[in-house]
Amino acid sequence: MPNLAFAGLVDGGWRDLAFEPFRDGVTAHWLLKGGPVEPSVAVLKYQPGAGVPRHRHAGLETIVVLDGTQSDENGDYPTGSVILNPVGTEHSVWTKDGCVVLIQWDLPVIILGETK
Repeated sequence: MPNLAFAGLVDGGWRDLAFEPFRDGVTAHWLLKGGPVEPSVAVLKYQPGAGVPRHRHAGLETIVVLDGTQSDENGDYPTGSVILNPVGTEHSVWTKDGCVVLIQWDLPVIILGETK
């Protein structure tokens, strides 16, 4: 597989991407869509008030907040934040006013419960 490059993505180029439904209140643009045991990379756009239920990380997850603020039980992460969720960590995710994140995960998460 060749290297994939996405010029200008973090400088607002994500605004020109086509998004598809991912989960309630969240859309995705897949940069690399892996299978159930493969890494994936996507830009996720959260509508105001959207979130992801409590989940456990089966692999490392890396997030860069491109716009807005994403929150979890540990704090609020504004534009420019980098969040690392190691294997075995658990949390739920939400956004009050909406946000856009660049996300990479080694393995899909395991959903445990309802959104905060």
